[in-house]
Amino acid sequence: MSNTTAEASVSELVAEVARLREQVEAAHALAQRAEDRGQVENLFNRYMYLHNAFEDEQIIPMWVKEGTEGIRARYTNAGQYTTWQSVTDYHRGRPHPEGKLILHATNTPVIEVAADGETAKGVWMMAGTESGLTDRKVAEAFPDMYSPEEVLGKKVWAHWVWCKYAIDFLKQDGEWKFWKFRCYELARAPFEENWVAFGLKNQGAFDLDLMYFGDDGKPVFMPPADEPVPSKNHPYSPETTQKLEPVPPVAHDRFTDTFA
Repeated sequence: MSNTTAEASVSELVAEVARLREQVEAAHALAQRAEDRGQVENLFNRYMYLHNAFEDEQIIPMWVKEGTEGIRARYTNAGQYTTWQSVTDYHRGRPHPEGKLILHATNTPVIEVAADGETAKGVWMMAGTESGLTDRKVAEAFPDMYSPEEVLGKKVWAHWVWCKYAIDFLKQDGEWKFWKFRCYELARAPFEENWVAFGLKNQGAFDLDLMYFGDDGKPVFMPPADEPVPSKNHPYSPETTQKLEPVPPVAHDRFTDTFA
């Protein structure tokens, strides 16, 4: 074999090794992104199991570390939370009264992990039920939300509920964490009433800072918000048209605040 032929063979081998290295690196990056996507989806699903079981304090470690810049949570039009303490206060002291049932089932996820692997974005839809028992006197303040009959001497509230979620995740110390969290309640309706009729008279409820109903069905309100919402969520009304909100994430290289 001539020197020229040997040099050509070595050059081809080096090129082949470089090509294979690129393929391995690309495959590794693709596998890592798939692994990250699965971890993000598991994180949110785990959140929902805990929330349905009233074990919200177990959710607190699923948030980014205290002091992380840009933390945010929003649930109503009454305001948003922008500190670690105010964000995690939502998960503290949530009661677990007898007769209360919450079953939120999320679906239709669109999850995109940024190419830099540091952040991820996801949207979900949720369809579920919320129900409980309320003392008669307490129920007088919210007459439209209750069923006609009573159970165990208390008023019954049993609702269908539909929401959307838009969440940004941050990878910290190798683990995915909640970073920016937004829940859009789309519609709800008592079991005996359709959501079209109820939607017309329930618009004002989305501007309240009601967090949940606690013992004896007493309303529990959110802590004071850190700042006003930059724009309002518009729940279903028979007098408005629907729009694409939140916009599902698309492939991206690095974080941009698309859910603000």
